[in-house]
Amino acid sequence: MSVDPTGTGGIALRALAGPVRDQWLQIMHDLQPPGTPLRRIPLHISDGRLLGGLDLAATLSAGRPIAERGLLAESHGGIVELAMAERIAAGTAARLTMAFDAGEVVLERDGLAMRSPSRFAIVALDEGVGEDEGLLNALLDRLAFHVDLTAIRVHDAVGCDVGVEEILAARARLPDIQLNDDQIEALCGTALALGIPSLRAAIFAARAACAAAALEDRTEVTDEDLAVAGRLVLAPRATMLPPQEPPPDEPPPPEPEEPEDQEPDQGEDQQEPKELEDRVLEATKAAIPADLLAQLQLGRLQRSRARATGKAGAVQNAPLRGRPAGVLRGEPRAGLRLNVVETLRAAAPWQRLRREEIARLGGTSTRIEIRQDDFRITRFKHRSETTTVFVVDASGSSALHRLAEAKGAVELLLADCYVRRDRVALVAFRGQFAEVLLPPTRSLVRAKRSLASLPGGGGTPLASGIDLGMMLADSVKRRGGTPILILMTDGRANVARDGTGGRARANEDALSAARLVRASEISALVIDTSPRPQQQGRDLATEMGARYLPLPHADATSLSHAVRAVG
Repeated sequence: MSVDPTGTGGIALRALAGPVRDQWLQIMHDLQPPGTPLRRIPLHISDGRLLGGLDLAATLSAGRPIAERGLLAESHGGIVELAMAERIAAGTAARLTMAFDAGEVVLERDGLAMRSPSRFAIVALDEGVGEDEGLLNALLDRLAFHVDLTAIRVHDAVGCDVGVEEILAARARLPDIQLNDDQIEALCGTALALGIPSLRAAIFAARAACAAAALEDRTEVTDEDLAVAGRLVLAPRATMLPPQEPPPDEPPPPEPEEPEDQEPDQGEDQQEPKELEDRVLEATKAAIPADLLAQLQLGRLQRSRARATGKAGAVQNAPLRGRPAGVLRGEPRAGLRLNVVETLRAAAPWQRLRREEIARLGGTSTRIEIRQDDFRITRFKHRSETTTVFVVDASGSSALHRLAEAKGAVELLLADCYVRRDRVALVAFRGQFAEVLLPPTRSLVRAKRSLASLPGGGGTPLASGIDLGMMLADSVKRRGGTPILILMTDGRANVARDGTGGRARANEDALSAARLVRASEISALVIDTSPRPQQQGRDLATEMGARYLPLPHADATSLSHAVRAVG
């Protein structure tokens, strides 16, 4: 990365804070030429500090708008360290990648319009500890090197035998080094064979190969340089193994001898790029760990880590609490917080005009003139609390079939909700009506106790169960929470809303109640507890606008993923 920082984009460094990561960062800093800008971007950086904006102190002093450069413009020609990159906000990542792709920062705010060159490399410090914690794909795709230091201990760490002088010499040789068409085809074929969908991977591999050749004091890229690029750039991105060619059943027949005066076949020249690709591919496969190869062969590897969902409710605006999320024009009434800095920033460009206006009226003023239109209040955002409402069918048909397994599935979901710190509620329906066995609570013990004492038997008042679950979810929604409705039933309703029997009317009432859930825009999941998936359950989920999951195919993992998907 030090030889061609802007060409390779940077590095995604997955490691917890500690001596190993500190040693790696120190080596990286030592390899940079003197005067290289090094900037560290904190997690919750403001747009003004990132992109630039109005220099408030200078503007108030001069009486005219004075621009201030942001961190990205200050990092031109250098390196940006992104702290806790796995938790970066999507908006900040979008602005960062936009400047990264364009090579400049476009500033159009606070009455300013300017463009500043900004070509930099990124060192994204990923401190994630689980598979569901990692960099955003948009950021990860723009970094050539993906390095994981989590398995390295302090006594295993090694130094670097390359100095700044070698780096400067390699940078001087780099512009004259190019790849030929066969080498480019070999890198692209290797990326395709490893299931890498992004075209940036092959481009980064080409830049890495040129950098490796420059570092070894070569003027041309060799097969060894291509192998290094494959190991460093392509191997960490692999999502599949290339298909293995089966051994031939019998040796091919000998080829007929060609006359001496015949021109040589051009097929030999056409095989050279394929042979080069095979060599690069073998070198790249050798860099993939053995356990990773096993996962690839089973088809279970997911290279793009996604942010975990379901751990908290929806993001909502809040006037008084939560994380700051920008400012709004308004007056500080009803407890709203005045943002003094942004208020001054809004008033600063108008100071000269306001003082001239006061002078025309025969007065003088040396104070900062603040008008009502300048007031800015801080707005906040916070994640609302999630409440999972379980609606369990305890009727005779469900008890006859799989009530015990349904209870086990609910216990699995309860444990998952407890880990996510969600509140849970329990509604059961049997006989003629439904009842709330457990109001919203965080107590896992109370939830399991209520579930264990749930008896089975009687009719199936499905519509009453859905109505009561929706009322409970709606009350959670009205209090600012995020409800999730999980309905566990075989879908065989035989008791109507008014408690009378009759399958036809009971089914109509159940579908009508399901439509009300969809109209209320409540996230829902229907788990079919029938021994075999029934059409009634699918129809119910369709009318409810819910996700459908048959219990025979639902294990602990699929149940957890289903709840996360609707959360």
